[in-house]
Amino acid sequence: MGFTLNIGQQAVDFNLPATDGKSYILANFHEFKYLVVFFTCNHCPYVTGSDELTRKIADRYREKGVGFVAINSNSENTYREDDFEHMVARMNEKKFPWIYLHDKSQDTARAYGALRTPHFFLFDENRKLVYTGRAVDNPKDVLKATEYDLERALEEITQGNPISIPVTNPIGCNVKWAGKEKHWMPADACDLVWEPKHKKSD
Repeated sequence: MGFTLNIGQQAVDFNLPATDGKSYILANFHEFKYLVVFFTCNHCPYVTGSDELTRKIADRYREKGVGFVAINSNSENTYREDDFEHMVARMNEKKFPWIYLHDKSQDTARAYGALRTPHFFLFDENRKLVYTGRAVDNPKDVLKATEYDLERALEEITQGNPISIPVTNPIGCNVKWAGKEKHWMPADACDLVWEPKHKKSD
């Protein structure tokens, strides 16, 4: 097994506090036939640039049985604005249509193999992974996006079709790991798909 969950693997359970004052485990989302777990934060420009698009996607597919769960695993020691207090303030202001969980220990980020913010994981009705990667190919400026990978996967799964492109590379800031400099990533973390070296990355 690599650092990040592989297609077909089971969703990993968690027990994390949310900005609404409750704590949640995976079973709390049983009402949803499909579940998107995504790793995010408060400060990253790739997150703030695409949050409104993610909101639209979550709203659109909720009626098709898709739930969204956001997890912030970033160390508050790297960016103070990623702490729980700022999470609560951001949800109060933005009122996003998802539960926002705090992974202070970063154990959940390790269990899922979260690489960047944002990084999306789509699970089927049996909570097996069917898609992982980015939502769009330009999350910092969604008006310039040309590939809508998460929406494609959601449309396919809700129509009962196989996922045509199950893996893409997430685009964003790397997860900020406790006790490490801000660009550090675990040694076994790597791109999910090969890309030509000449291709420019964000």
